[in-house]
Amino acid sequence: MTTEHDDTGYEPPHTSSPTDHVLAELQLYGYRPFQDEPDPRLLPEGNAVADIFDALVVTLVDTRLEPDLEDLLRLTVNLFHGAIGRIERELDDNEQAQRRSQKEQDGPEM
Repeated sequence: MTTEHDDTGYEPPHTSSPTDHVLAELQLYGYRPFQDEPDPRLLPEGNAVADIFDALVVTLVDTRLEPDLEDLLRLTVNLFHGAIGRIERELDDNEQAQRRSQKEQDGPEM
């Protein structure tokens, strides 16, 4: 007596390992340090920002998107301003946390 089982309909749930998760994040987003770790990557040089704007201008001049160039340049400036604002907020939050920590410290613990 032979019975045929169709086991192709049953697929066990798949979970990814922590290593798989890290590798997927690196492939998608590149290196991302944890929030409490400094980022070891170098900041772009001053010319790098100018190169971004030059690339936009050179790429879009004499194309259908040239009328939108001014708006795109303004949006790019806003992108950098937003990043500066975010960094300033993080620095302010860090400073406030340090002040709170100093106030909470009890001198006699030494």
